[in-house]
Amino acid sequence: MEFGKVAPSLLETIDFKLPPDGWFTQQLLTGQRFPGLKVYVGGAKWGPESWKGVIYPIDAKDKDMLSHYVQHFNSIELNATHYKVYPETTISKWAEKATDKDFRFCPKITQSISHYSDLSSERARQLTDGFLNGILAFGEHLGPVFLQLSEKYSPERGLQLLHYLENWPSDVPLFLEVRHEKWFSDPENREWLFGHLHRLGIGAVITDTAGRRDCVHMELTQPKTMIRFVGNGRHSTDYSRIDEWIVRINHWIAVGLEELYFFMHQPHEQYSPEMSAYFIEQLNKTAGLQLQPPQFITNQQSLFD
Repeated sequence: MEFGKVAPSLLETIDFKLPPDGWFTQQLLTGQRFPGLKVYVGGAKWGPESWKGVIYPIDAKDKDMLSHYVQHFNSIELNATHYKVYPETTISKWAEKATDKDFRFCPKITQSISHYSDLSSERARQLTDGFLNGILAFGEHLGPVFLQLSEKYSPERGLQLLHYLENWPSDVPLFLEVRHEKWFSDPENREWLFGHLHRLGIGAVITDTAGRRDCVHMELTQPKTMIRFVGNGRHSTDYSRIDEWIVRINHWIAVGLEELYFFMHQPHEQYSPEMSAYFIEQLNKTAGLQLQPPQFITNQQSLFD
């Protein structure tokens, strides 16, 4: 992911400390640990060549990559759907790979809708209907859909966005990521956005990336969250940042978090399995969970030293 990328020489100069919980989070999470807590961890794609010989067989075929992926992760931020609308037949075949597993596909809405349409237009509605017709074939394996707006999508277009969100089917979970700086820098814009998301039962994506610390807004608009963690190739700050997330997530779990999606991004995805394993192992230790981390073919112990 290029969004928020900075030069490696600048990483030690950035304050990666997580901000305090936002107002909506403080109002929403006020109870006790939710007995049905669900935690899903994954990456953005299932086919990186760099995973062969690490968690995939060295001779793994492209057609078998998803079958291997579901053995190591229990969710995926499905970027493939951002670039193409897939038919039900393809989606059904993907879903079959996760049969008998508690696995969630979290498809990103196609860019023809999110980036290249007026969200309040009839064309956007028709494109969305086509997108939904495909992804509903995931069935029980469909996780929250992910609407990512571009950095150019400003609060001045807020009414278009609201029209789209208000017409989103209530039985299909949705999370929204905004990137324009004015959504965060202007308190009125921030309150307007998160207030409507809370009212509509739509989640707010938290993107933790080095060069855009404002996107780490720490607002939960429902007792569920989707965190997109953008690392820097196993830089030392990746570990300390994950450690901070472990502390915050443990707090959220203690006061009523119901569902967590944590998606790991690394340059070229090479280190996503290793860093995902680190996150899972630390969360298991501190939260009393039994999530299965990725299983490595080679000895990865030195990666966590």
